[in-house]
Amino acid sequence: MDKLKILLAKGRIYESVYELLSDVGISINLPDRTYFPTTNQEDLAFQVVKPQITSALLAANKADVGFSGKDWVYENGVEDQVVEIMDLGFDGVRIVAAVPESVDYEALLKKKVTIATEYQNLTKKYIEDKKIDGTVFRTWGTSEGFVRESEDSEAQILIDNTSTGSSLKANRLKIVDTLMTSSTRMYASKAAMDNPEKKQKIMELKMLFEAVLDARDKVMLEMNVSNDKFDSLVKGIPAMRSPTVSPLFGNNGYAVKIAVKKSEVPVLLPKLKELGATDILEYELRKVMA
Repeated sequence: MDKLKILLAKGRIYESVYELLSDVGISINLPDRTYFPTTNQEDLAFQVVKPQITSALLAANKADVGFSGKDWVYENGVEDQVVEIMDLGFDGVRIVAAVPESVDYEALLKKKVTIATEYQNLTKKYIEDKKIDGTVFRTWGTSEGFVRESEDSEAQILIDNTSTGSSLKANRLKIVDTLMTSSTRMYASKAAMDNPEKKQKIMELKMLFEAVLDARDKVMLEMNVSNDKFDSLVKGIPAMRSPTVSPLFGNNGYAVKIAVKKSEVPVLLPKLKELGATDILEYELRKVMA
């Protein structure tokens, strides 16, 4: 099999995916002023590209796998030309329409408007769906400053991505509509998925990613319990499946292991003590494979 060519997007996506790959056991090193990281995996090849073009390259079968926000897949109009493998859940955002806080949005839609945005195609669809008499003012990067309450404002509506809305609020803008939600996802080219060997490798990567992501939400609890309190302890604890149980030396009790959600630990630890658990240990998990 030829090497599986994987596209890594610059910026926030790169950092999130880099950490995920590292947790899987795939190390990458990106020397300064280059776009081709080295890796410890002989069957993988990486290239760093702009996040806006990852999905377009996959649609053109210029690579096998890439990580992209769903927003740029739809902005590039290639949602039917690439295969979504999994939602990694990183960098969740909404693509929203925003106007100055004092503006009546419904009244504004009845006027001729200019919309500032980096998302040209999503905005054109928005204009069509809302039947707006509008034109698109293309921006790059931070765009809040183009929409103001003054008459000399470059645009009257902003379409942009936001995670918390704090930047919009800081610029005295209010959200009036949501075009879509987006997060970082793993995509593959159709050509790669039609290749049995590459498809198998892609699905193996998915399995490893799922194992790491599942483990991030859980911890392992290990404890000892006496013979007389064993039954009540086991009945009172949650577990992914059945707990792992081993007899202690001398048959003086049992060692019990359970994998639980991190969010359950603050409530569970006092309960375990109440049920008779001793010598409780908590430790992180690296991968969880059901």
